[in-house]
Amino acid sequence: MAVEMGAPTTSASPSDPIVDAIARGDHRAALADCARTHGAAIGRLCMAWLGAQAEAEEAAQETLLAAFGAMPQYRAEATVRAWLFGIARHVCARRVETRQRREARLRLVHSDADGAPGADGLLAARRRAERVRDALERLKPSERDALVLRYEADLSFREVAAACGIDEAAARKRVSRALEHLRADLPDDL
Repeated sequence: MAVEMGAPTTSASPSDPIVDAIARGDHRAALADCARTHGAAIGRLCMAWLGAQAEAEEAAQETLLAAFGAMPQYRAEATVRAWLFGIARHVCARRVETRQRREARLRLVHSDADGAPGADGLLAARRRAERVRDALERLKPSERDALVLRYEADLSFREVAAACGIDEAAARKRVSRALEHLRADLPDDL
């Protein structure tokens, strides 16, 4: 699986054990360290993008497998964390595209039917989550990715830039524009 990455703008720490294992060609050890060190964060990030636990777990595993396959090409120009999150971004984007195509076909076949409403609080929370998810879907993919990487993955702007293959100023601008659009779409929720 080829992983496309732009020119990252940060350099990784020379004492990073994952980078050292990759440099030695010990990709299994590097993968184990990646899973141990970054696996939970990758899973949370995939959950933020995909919204379904099972699919997020699969995407996290797919991310680690793609990273394993890309280790021979890893140049240590970005932090391992930013590199992994960039791969996760690509994996999740592919899954979202596939889901949207599948759901569009299903809408043609089935009419939308609402299930029985649950407790008022759960229903209100579900509706708010749907509004937020809809607002996120209306963002440009590049802005949505930058926003999720910044606030859900808790990456610095420099790491967001590396994960998205852009410079730091562009990463800041994308996050700023995404927040502006969300505030306009969700004035009562933010």
